[in-house]
Amino acid sequence: MGQGKVVRVLRHLPPTSLILWGPPGSGKTTAARLLAHQWGLEPYYFSAVVHSINEVKKALEGEDLLGPNLIFLDEIHRYNKAQQAAFLPYLEEGRAVLIATTTENPSFEVISPLLSRMKVFRFEPLTPEDIRKILKRGAEELRVELTPEAMDRLVALSGGDARVALSTLEAAQSLAGAKGVEVSHVEEAAGEKHHIYDRAGDYHYDMLSAYHKSLRNSDPDAALYWLARMLAAGEDMGPILRRLIMASVEDVSFADPQAFSIARGALEAYEFLGSPEGDLVVAYATIYVALAPKSNSAYRAWKKARKAARETSHLPVPLHLRNPVTGLMREEGFGKDYLYAHDFPQGTTPMDCFPAGKKWKFYTPTERGFERELARRLRWFQRVKNQLKKDGP
Repeated sequence: MGQGKVVRVLRHLPPTSLILWGPPGSGKTTAARLLAHQWGLEPYYFSAVVHSINEVKKALEGEDLLGPNLIFLDEIHRYNKAQQAAFLPYLEEGRAVLIATTTENPSFEVISPLLSRMKVFRFEPLTPEDIRKILKRGAEELRVELTPEAMDRLVALSGGDARVALSTLEAAQSLAGAKGVEVSHVEEAAGEKHHIYDRAGDYHYDMLSAYHKSLRNSDPDAALYWLARMLAAGEDMGPILRRLIMASVEDVSFADPQAFSIARGALEAYEFLGSPEGDLVVAYATIYVALAPKSNSAYRAWKKARKAARETSHLPVPLHLRNPVTGLMREEGFGKDYLYAHDFPQGTTPMDCFPAGKKWKFYTPTERGFERELARRLRWFQRVKNQLKKDGP
């Protein structure tokens, strides 16, 4: 099955409620059937897409002389929170064992009380070698000869999904007739390749994450690859552009301020051009952001500032920083001792701008790219302020 460690663990499990999480065609249903046979229990099979929770409840209420009722539920993420909660009393009382499958992350799609009562096993996509073994066995069952090139193409088209591999093989055999299956038959049987992707599910977030991390790691080729994968699967450009702009600020920032302008310009150009012309603009911006020098100093500074603000939200604004809008406010000391930066030849003053008694350092520039210039400016302003404080009024 290609799920080495998972299969070894499952083989020794006593009857236990499980969530089998993984992509389509990775062996979840096969594992559930093998477990039912191993435990000597006759399962009730349900699909959350087809069967109502009331239909499942009837099976949960039934009596099974061999022990607890074994319920197999495909695509549990299709049930809402209330429907999922219906399983809780049966699991708590030991009246049922539930094996549920899902292609979505259970952390987000399965309610916490149910998760805490079930073991989660993650199934990875089948490897090319796994698919090759399955296809060899399928070819033997179908009594069909496969050319090496046809086998390679079937493996490549499967996307790690055993069902896709076998159904394409069967269709190719029908096209080949009495002849052996060749690449041309596989290509014709496959038609337009199905991309494993769900714009609301794990693949959506996983590929966006891979794209962003490739940008951060200054790998333009990988970033272009994930961009192309998402677009080929029909992803909207909106989430991609949001990641691109975010990377230009979070990961490039002041090391190359031009990166933000280029990422923002890609958004405007794409809105004007649309696909496919606009795709090239996004690819262009992707390469630029990936190759820009990196700095997350602004991101780190903002996190520190927010933390300090949360912890000291009770501190008042110093009087010298408040605007004396009325006469009464001036009498109360608003604006007193305020120093106007433009009255000083250096364009800065020794005035404290934090709440009284507080002094934080949030922003620490790197020495990469343009940020070297900001570091130089910061040091210059600090020297000037220190000298002004030393010289006095």
